[in-house]
Amino acid sequence: MTEQEFERDQHFGSYAADHLPPTYPERAAWGTTQTLRAWQQEALERYFATEPRDFLAAATPGAGKTTFALRLASELLRRGVVQRITVVAPTEHLKRQWADAAHRASIKLDPEFRNGDGDYPRQFDGVVVTYAQVAARPVVHKRITESGRSLVILDEVHHGGDALSWGDGVREAFSAATRRLSLTGTPFRSDEAPIPFVQYQPAADGARYSVTDYDYGYGRALQDGVVRPVIFMSYAGTMEWRTAQGDEMKATLGHEDAKDITSAAWRTALDPGGEWMQQVLRSADVRLTHVRQAVPDAGGLVIATDQAQARQYASILESICGQKVTVVLSDDDGASDRIEQFSTGTSRWMVAVRMVSEGVDVPRLAVGVYATSSATPLFFAQVIGRFVRSRRKGEVATVFLPSVPVLLGLASELEKQRDHALGLDRDDDGLLDDEALAAAEKPDQEEREAAPFVWEPLSSSATFEKVLFGDAEFGQLVEPSTEEELDFIGIPGILEPEEVSDLLKRRQQRQAARVSVRPKRADTVQPLYRNMKEERQLLNSLVSIVAKQRKSTHAMIHSEARRACGGPEVRRASMQQLRDRIHFLRRQIR
Repeated sequence: MTEQEFERDQHFGSYAADHLPPTYPERAAWGTTQTLRAWQQEALERYFATEPRDFLAAATPGAGKTTFALRLASELLRRGVVQRITVVAPTEHLKRQWADAAHRASIKLDPEFRNGDGDYPRQFDGVVVTYAQVAARPVVHKRITESGRSLVILDEVHHGGDALSWGDGVREAFSAATRRLSLTGTPFRSDEAPIPFVQYQPAADGARYSVTDYDYGYGRALQDGVVRPVIFMSYAGTMEWRTAQGDEMKATLGHEDAKDITSAAWRTALDPGGEWMQQVLRSADVRLTHVRQAVPDAGGLVIATDQAQARQYASILESICGQKVTVVLSDDDGASDRIEQFSTGTSRWMVAVRMVSEGVDVPRLAVGVYATSSATPLFFAQVIGRFVRSRRKGEVATVFLPSVPVLLGLASELEKQRDHALGLDRDDDGLLDDEALAAAEKPDQEEREAAPFVWEPLSSSATFEKVLFGDAEFGQLVEPSTEEELDFIGIPGILEPEEVSDLLKRRQQRQAARVSVRPKRADTVQPLYRNMKEERQLLNSLVSIVAKQRKSTHAMIHSEARRACGGPEVRRASMQQLRDRIHFLRRQIR
């Protein structure tokens, strides 16, 4: 062996790779005394059994995809199969995270490389870039790839299908790569854009499904003790708002309603000025206090819809907990530093829009508030992935959710695996679309001058609904800040999964016993006139939706419902007649 070969072995050999921490950063997960976890070793053995040019590994967030990828890269470098590495990450912050992790494996990656540089200094073994960076100048990255035997690591590879230019750029830049390793923590997408370098196979339903070379899902990782169990706290409540047409609406969050009504009720709940959001943040802070009794550095994260709401949520939290809240608004120069400071500190709360939704590693996060209107399975899984990274035995994650059917469905299916499907005809899946919702709230072009109203949240109230854990539900509707709510949000922060389930069952029994013996308040039943007012509001809202869909008038839709269901005009209709018309109109909505 020559001196140069000896140095190469020392640099990229087993010693460097075997001393990677199981997770990044330094706070390693519980139960990982061996250098590689069983799934990582298994995946490496599968790869080196055939050494394919393309390999897609899907592993749940927190399982250690970075460690697996760098171990594989180190071995390919040691064997001389490749000479340089390019890592493609979704965000600027993740570029630094990858470079730091690679340094621990004695692999030098340059996260500061810019397209204008043309090439990277040869004291580095490769570069870390973003998908947007590749799409902007694919020819630069193609030249780097072709300048030597290259390994390309595509982190969260589904981003290659985010836009046509991104997919085309990735294909152009890396088609000549010697090896390509694709990674994802969420092996599905919410659209049908093909992902570069992913194989698809036809199925009996006519769709083409992605082929994953190695899967390590949340369910298996939970059994292995690699990730935390997640408890979902669901909150319902009553919402009131004014539509763009000036109609005042009222609905109960969590009820099965038309899509537009559910969307507007959800938006109303997330309004920082409403009582619903403020109460949920108070309850989440109480939960964090209980968790910190067993895990002193446990932190919380609120995912907001936009920057304005993020700032307002942070202000509310600061008034609740009396501490400064870290706010991460965008992928700017200071955002990475704020995330890193929060990750290594002990402060209570961080509020972010989307930057912390994917890949960012903050292992001490234990409590979350899902305060965003995004509802695709991909985004939901990415957000929940921020809370499942296990550091010690028995840590439990808790996420607070609006009681929206699509979110509750995603929470209950957390352990299920999904593949990316192409060409599958779907009916409306009930997912809320932010752009469609915003467009629906705007009056038509010809109506804009005459319409003096804009969509406006009026009021909201929160009710603790239930707990979801695995495929089971616990609890019942109770007022917040009561003993019945505290029974659930006050459970210990260190519990085994079996202990969580047993404790929730006992708390449910205790809650039911309390509620059954408590005398009913005389004012729990509303006066008839109030109930009828709410039914009229709902009927008018449905009429507005149907009229807009058909480009008809409100009067014509009211007349149609009256002819179909019978009865007098709305003002004189009975409760049952109003409900019949509501049921009729719900069936008319497309």
